[in-house]
Amino acid sequence: MTEILTKADFLTKIFDYENKKDWDYQGEVPALIDFYADWCQPCKMVAPILEELSNEYDGKLKIYKINTEVEEELAGIFGIRSIPSLLFIPKDGKPQMAQGALPKENLKEAIESVLFSVDKIA
Repeated sequence: MTEILTKADFLTKIFDYENKKDWDYQGEVPALIDFYADWCQPCKMVAPILEELSNEYDGKLKIYKINTEVEEELAGIFGIRSIPSLLFIPKDGKPQMAQGALPKENLKEAIESVLFSVDKIA
């Protein structure tokens, strides 16, 4: 299941940007955050794909959603100018942003290369 994030959730589950300068991801497993809006057609196309991926990667990956209309501060902090925008957050390392409605195959490739590539080497 994907989970909707509020600013308060983001501060505790992802990164407390109000109290820390350097990126320090708080999660136990890698995460993917979908910045979306209810009116956005491409966002509506990506949503069921993200639900499928959430089930496929259950326990290995957290998939969150942030409504840019509700959480304008979070959208601003990440410089969201077009949606959908996807933030890939590895367990260790810096997050990476991708924009646009990516097909499932491309999303899986990005998840594997950005979020799990370190695990394969170890």
